[in-house]
Amino acid sequence: MSTVREYLHFVGGYRRLLAFGVLAAMLSGFGQTFYIGLFNPQLREDFALGHSELGLMYGGATLLSAALLAWLGGFYDRSDQRWFVSGTVILLALGCLSLWTATGSWMLFCALCALRLGGQGLMSHIALTTMALRFQRGRGKAVAVAAMGFPLAEAVFPVVAVAALVVLEWNQLWLGGAVLLMASLPLLLWLLGGTAEGDVADDKRGGRVARDFSRREVLRDWRFVLLVPAAATPGFIVTIAFFHQIPLTEPKGWSTELVASGLAFYALGHIIGLMSAGPLVDRLTGTRMLVPSLLPLLGAILVLTLFEARWAAFVWPAMLGLGQGLVATALTALLAERYGLTHLGAIRATLQAFTVVSTALGPPLIGWLLDAGVAASALTAGLAAVVLIHISLAQIALSAGVGDR
Repeated sequence: MSTVREYLHFVGGYRRLLAFGVLAAMLSGFGQTFYIGLFNPQLREDFALGHSELGLMYGGATLLSAALLAWLGGFYDRSDQRWFVSGTVILLALGCLSLWTATGSWMLFCALCALRLGGQGLMSHIALTTMALRFQRGRGKAVAVAAMGFPLAEAVFPVVAVAALVVLEWNQLWLGGAVLLMASLPLLLWLLGGTAEGDVADDKRGGRVARDFSRREVLRDWRFVLLVPAAATPGFIVTIAFFHQIPLTEPKGWSTELVASGLAFYALGHIIGLMSAGPLVDRLTGTRMLVPSLLPLLGAILVLTLFEARWAAFVWPAMLGLGQGLVATALTALLAERYGLTHLGAIRATLQAFTVVSTALGPPLIGWLLDAGVAASALTAGLAAVVLIHISLAQIALSAGVGDR
């Protein structure tokens, strides 16, 4: 209850700026896998694509968006944020319009590029980076509140889409998405304008912020290099787990309905992770919280590997969501603590680009291993070993001071 009261007091004080973060995170849903994947059958049918062809096209669009994100994300540090937000919303809306009007594979690829860059890339980057830049003492709670937009989108978008498909053609939903995005732009700009009214002036008196590193300095820092695998772990594991959840769980005798029902526990765990991480990061720092935050991800894969009972179908996705929420909050705060605020947008965009690359590579890699006949239990055991290695690398990086050689 004390955590709830703490959040209520915090949100009451900074509701306008926090609402901007939540809304930006929610709107990123138009470019996230959980939403685009709903239209997988329609895309394959209308564009005469096989599973592998659509997968390669989607992976290529994701990799291209990662490369562009690493470059474009840095402009958020030195440009007018209102123009940056406007450009991102317009790009995402154009992606929706392109998917509505697409008549060939090349137009589909362009639409996917715009959706992945604008949604998963830039809109997510805007939501979390703004919180880290505008808050110091309350940075953990601010990032956690903004990140609540992601599970909200996961809960709302699919339900609305499935209901709308009863009366609308699939591509008409993307026209509706473009309209919604453009209608939301004035609200986003008004909410962001709250920063000029002193919403977070008090928070700038305190907090832990390092000297300002440039992106070039950060990329030459061996500690940052060791942190990259840990930062990519949640996206890598979650994407694999969701994309291949049926073949990975079939040997256990779990029905599709049982596996699907576990997604509700993922969302619950995600929300609990976000709510818990905010106050913990504010009290302990993101630097001290990152490694413990990765442990639920390891636990999730171990449960999936070792247990076949029905309860495991609910526990492993809950732990997965818990780790996802904890890491998302701790990591953004950690970057500000260790590398400063001046170039935070560029640094975070670079790290997010590595994460996006991992989400593009993970599903085809595991799919290839499954096609090669590797047992699901062996694959999940291998994933657990990978997560453990990433945790160890992060521990080595964080045990050394930022200035250590």
